[in-house]
Amino acid sequence: MLKPKQLNERRKQRVRTQIAKKAGGRVRLSVFRSNLHIYAQLIDDTSGKTLASASSLEKDLREQLKHGGNVEAAKRIGVLIAERGKAAGVSEVVFDRGGYIYHGRVKALADAAREGGLSF
Repeated sequence: MLKPKQLNERRKQRVRTQIAKKAGGRVRLSVFRSNLHIYAQLIDDTSGKTLASASSLEKDLREQLKHGGNVEAAKRIGVLIAERGKAAGVSEVVFDRGGYIYHGRVKALADAAREGGLSF
């Protein structure tokens, strides 16, 4: 019987495998969420470098948000990562939900990033 952490790693790898097949050289928008915060990165897998990142831990956002682990924080991070991605010259990405269900905070971040100008 596998432990929950092992099951999570399997889900994450399954998602990443499908993303790698369909990416076509596009940058990956990776999402990580915890109970208290949410994080997003734009990663170029061909060079292995992070082009832009945003999280609810950033000082200016911590002052504006009551809690970093809710849907409102996810929306703010989605808009912020879209702005930083456009500044880095990225407009086309592939979304990596990281084994999480596309619902709630993950969906709010993705929708806000789309509204901010990223297409996926």
